[in-house]
Amino acid sequence: MSSIAKKIQEQQYEDQQQQQIHQTVVIRKAKISIGEVILLCALAIMVTFLGVKIVSNQAAIYETNKEIQQVEVSIDKQSKVNEDLKVQVDELSTYERIWKKAEELGFKLNKNNVKGVQ
Repeated sequence: MSSIAKKIQEQQYEDQQQQQIHQTVVIRKAKISIGEVILLCALAIMVTFLGVKIVSNQAAIYETNKEIQQVEVSIDKQSKVNEDLKVQVDELSTYERIWKKAEELGFKLNKNNVKGVQ
């Protein structure tokens, strides 16, 4: 019986080895379907498109702000010129200057023709 027990023991040992071999041989891979690949590609394309769109919009906003600042600077310069011209008009329209210019041109003051206006 010892030989029968030995054979049984050897068979059990071989079965265990075969089971271990079968267990290590089986490797499962996660498969991605074609639909999932298409969806991932579409998502990547949309993300890329939106990124480019955002960058181009920011560039357009930057250019517009730059133009606005240039226009504001030119408006400030023109306002200064206008203020200087107003001061010059006020200086040139004083009564003394007008009277002096009238005398140079030969006009004389006639009190009968002058009326006071308030």
